[in-house]
Amino acid sequence: MARADLLIKLIKAGTTNDKELFKKVAESIIAEERIKKHSILADELEKELHNNAPVLANKTIFNPVNGNSSNLSIENFVQNYSPVRNINDLVLSQPTQKILQEFVQEHHRGDILRSYNLEPRNRLLLVGAPGNGKTSLAEAIATSLIVPFYTIRYDGIIGSFLGETANRLRKLIDFIKTQHCVLFFDEFDSIGKERGDIHETGEIKRVVSSLLMQLDSLPSYVIVIAATNHPELLDKAVWRRFQIRLELPNPSSSMVVEWLSKFENKCGINFPVSKSILAKQLAGLNFSEIEEFGLNVFRKHVLSLPDSDMKGITSSCLKELALKYKLKALTKKK
Repeated sequence: MARADLLIKLIKAGTTNDKELFKKVAESIIAEERIKKHSILADELEKELHNNAPVLANKTIFNPVNGNSSNLSIENFVQNYSPVRNINDLVLSQPTQKILQEFVQEHHRGDILRSYNLEPRNRLLLVGAPGNGKTSLAEAIATSLIVPFYTIRYDGIIGSFLGETANRLRKLIDFIKTQHCVLFFDEFDSIGKERGDIHETGEIKRVVSSLLMQLDSLPSYVIVIAATNHPELLDKAVWRRFQIRLELPNPSSSMVVEWLSKFENKCGINFPVSKSILAKQLAGLNFSEIEEFGLNVFRKHVLSLPDSDMKGITSSCLKELALKYKLKALTKKK
């Protein structure tokens, strides 16, 4: 059975002759039925929708917006990616793993919660330095829930005219409400800044106020994940909007060992030294930098087959890594 909110929207579209909204809602219902494995019903609904394609042909799910944004469409505001990472691919602390497992279960069993007048939590804030898996985690949640993964395009959202950004946000949220999806705000501090900041303009403050209201209006089947490297810049009211707040710090030694084991299994290689020793040599790096090291080793290994010297390759890559971050440190000092 389709969700009540979608049925209401479908009837509204029919009574107002809004063909565009009708198509959006119909496609959302079809997608939801496929997720529930109701393939026969989904196929029948899709067939009926396509039989009426000539009526809807001049409409598109990506709706042009009004005002100064009349030449832009939803595609200018969000990028739709096909998620490939899974939560099992990530190396997370035990508390973070537990929270995420509970979160995913809430959405898989959302109908049970709703039968008790409860809703699954749907807003997560991820905090941490670059390279520690905030984007990967958002993508993995979308994979686990088998839903589309949309990322915000700030270059399309933020306008130069008074009221334009808030208007675009409103249009974006109107579209997202029809989707069962993950909506990802990377670098959320660029749009959710503290309204008390004396350096910010009145327009930014209005945008933050508009954003907060829009987030409150989103249904629980829209999962909002925001990531920031600078939590101190976020408006205080922003924090209250997120039911789950997770910090993703640099990996501990045991987490690096776990990552190295997963990498060995994935690539079919064996590092020539103890993983605990290798983890000490990689201490202080984030997951992105560790992955860069691993891929560099694997790349050199593949190119030197069948006479690959893993000990020499690993040693060489560690030296390259040390030189790179020595140069990086010198650049920062300058």
